[in-house]
Amino acid sequence: MPQPNINKMLKQVQQMQVDMAKAQEELKNEVVEASAGGGTVTVKITGGLELREVRIDPEAVDPEDVELLQDMVLAAVNEGLRAAQELASKKLGGITGGLGGPGGGLGLPGF
Repeated sequence: MPQPNINKMLKQVQQMQVDMAKAQEELKNEVVEASAGGGTVTVKITGGLELREVRIDPEAVDPEDVELLQDMVLAAVNEGLRAAQELASKKLGGITGGLGGPGGGLGLPGF
């Protein structure tokens, strides 16, 4: 079995760390939008998982049924978080996948 080139692996890891930091910073500026109740509640969440905006159609505000509105807000936020995590996974997965090998690369936890 050939010996791995440690210097080459270290350079790859260092470059991956730089690329990851850059991608994570870029994710903070990317925004996904999700909605519930047919667009009654809409949220915007960054790729850094920061909730930026919540919009609620005024017609959805029914004092007799606050629970429905709460459920729609919860559903919209959860969908937005899922979409933001998927965006992050795609962006960051391309970086770690570049090292090759099973599980993303070096056979080390987290890589």
